[in-house]
Amino acid sequence: MIFTAEVVNERGERENISYRDGKRRLWLAPFIISAITPLTVAGYFLTGGNALATLFPLTYFFVFVPLLDAIVGEDTHNPPEAVVPAMSKDRYYARLLYITVGLNYVSFILSVWLVGTQSLPVWSLIGLAYGVGLLHGNVLNIGHELGHKNDAFDQFIAKISNAMVGYGHFCIEHNRGHHVWVSTPEDPASARMGESVYSFALRELPGTFMRGWEQETIRLRRKGLPVWSFHNDILQGYAIGVALVAAATAIFGWVVLPFILLHHFVVWYSLTQANYVEHYGLLRQKKENGKYEPCQPHHSWNTNHIVSNLLSFHLQRHSDHHANPQRPYQALRDFPDLPRLPSGYPGCFGLAAIPPLWFRVMDPKVIAWADGDIEKVNLDPAKSDALKARYGGARMEKDAAPA
Repeated sequence: MIFTAEVVNERGERENISYRDGKRRLWLAPFIISAITPLTVAGYFLTGGNALATLFPLTYFFVFVPLLDAIVGEDTHNPPEAVVPAMSKDRYYARLLYITVGLNYVSFILSVWLVGTQSLPVWSLIGLAYGVGLLHGNVLNIGHELGHKNDAFDQFIAKISNAMVGYGHFCIEHNRGHHVWVSTPEDPASARMGESVYSFALRELPGTFMRGWEQETIRLRRKGLPVWSFHNDILQGYAIGVALVAAATAIFGWVVLPFILLHHFVVWYSLTQANYVEHYGLLRQKKENGKYEPCQPHHSWNTNHIVSNLLSFHLQRHSDHHANPQRPYQALRDFPDLPRLPSGYPGCFGLAAIPPLWFRVMDPKVIAWADGDIEKVNLDPAKSDALKARYGGARMEKDAAPA
């Protein structure tokens, strides 16, 4: 597929440019995620029912992907701006999202079937739920991408995607809450410097749930509609999710219920981890009128690691997404001088799981981003005094340094 557009060159003359998306076939990469569960099931039976095979999804996520990110490296290429409208209209990219939603449903059902028909030890059930749950975090990513679209069908598929893991409030909270308050102390989905991912989860999970309900309540009351009704988009998503769990339990028995609940929680927590690394410590400044400055690319951490970016539909080019929420994933850009994560999301999730290591790597990055001024950082109130004592002199030292 070649995209063309007419541009005006430096001499003021009109000319046509052509552009071929080199990643067009590579965007099939998320299908690999959907194949991990079938490969796990196949490995289980090919090894004579060896429960160690159920740990393959965990190994894939925390070992294979970070290793490939390190080996393959990064890609800073941007498509020409003139062809972006044509790329945005190409339904090929949207169809990939639709297909991936269906494949993730198949993957989930297959994992439930394995648990419901095989006698797996408890450690295996936990490992499988955790590994498959991490993989299925991609359904929320797809719901996130489609939920930003104005097309009714895209929004419907987003609802179906989020419903698979019982997170029906996500798109509403994300679009009307997170994107409004991102990188501010008021946002429960923006991590503060000095805050561990575990402390953040205790604030983010209930905070985003309540804000989603608040935003949907406001929408329905403005339309004169009852909150507890079919008109409630959140309840629609929950209803689909409950029906899915009920059907699985009816077919395979109560044995699958703990697995499903743990799986769903892991998916929610994978979103929490993404929110944690995406805006850690970054702060939008207030203007003289008391309002926050508009969200700019430098208010989100970015990474161009090719493998994990392809697997996540460019989610990790998060800087451009927050500055331009309607821009489709295939056209998201890299910018110079953006705050950079040290790895793709899987590697950063592993790093964040050990808070002292995360703080050692990321806190200096946050201070450098703020040009040494800790007053420009989104700080954890509980750690504010200690962090100011440690980093408060960075700006003075920089100002005192000889030119």
